[in-house]
Amino acid sequence: MPIADRFRGFLPVAMDIETGGFDAATDAILEIAVCLVEMDDFGRLKMGETIHVDVEPFDGANIDPRSLEFTGIDLDSSERNPLVEKEALRRIFAPVRKQVKETGCQRAVLVGHNPAFDVSFLNAAIARTDFKRSPFHPFSSFDTATLGGLAFGQTVLSRACQAAALDWDESKAHNASYDAEKCAELFCSVVNRWKILTGR
Repeated sequence: MPIADRFRGFLPVAMDIETGGFDAATDAILEIAVCLVEMDDFGRLKMGETIHVDVEPFDGANIDPRSLEFTGIDLDSSERNPLVEKEALRRIFAPVRKQVKETGCQRAVLVGHNPAFDVSFLNAAIARTDFKRSPFHPFSSFDTATLGGLAFGQTVLSRACQAAALDWDESKAHNASYDAEKCAELFCSVVNRWKILTGR
């Protein structure tokens, strides 16, 4: 079956957002990455393209130094090429919207590890920038913490990936691209195992 039929017209897209704190209303978004999910001719899910953007903190945004220490993000690094929030959203949304259309889906659904956090920051940025036509459903999501707990008895992303026999490099963790890709990889692993067990 096509991916649109497998998920009731929704396209799963893994996303990770790295921030300057825990409050979506006041704290800065520093990185956003999405990893597209595709379906092969045999109905198996696989990782697709990854899109990453560094984000310029919005005016007046709070950035907790402890968050920078945790993520390892250096705001002054010459490797950062940050975009203002609206342009960052446009860069992330364009390929997602394209894949939604190409697969015959209606909306994208965020796949994340404890995705309520990412959904809240994404929706805050959409509201703050008055962004029109987000491809993402405003509140539905797939949670790889829940799926990892169900399939492997592990709710921590690193442990769930290891239990699923997926590679994990702790030195790359808390980078938006790496975490989004690992969420996508774990999501695909669980769904593909379910297909083997049930044929669906």
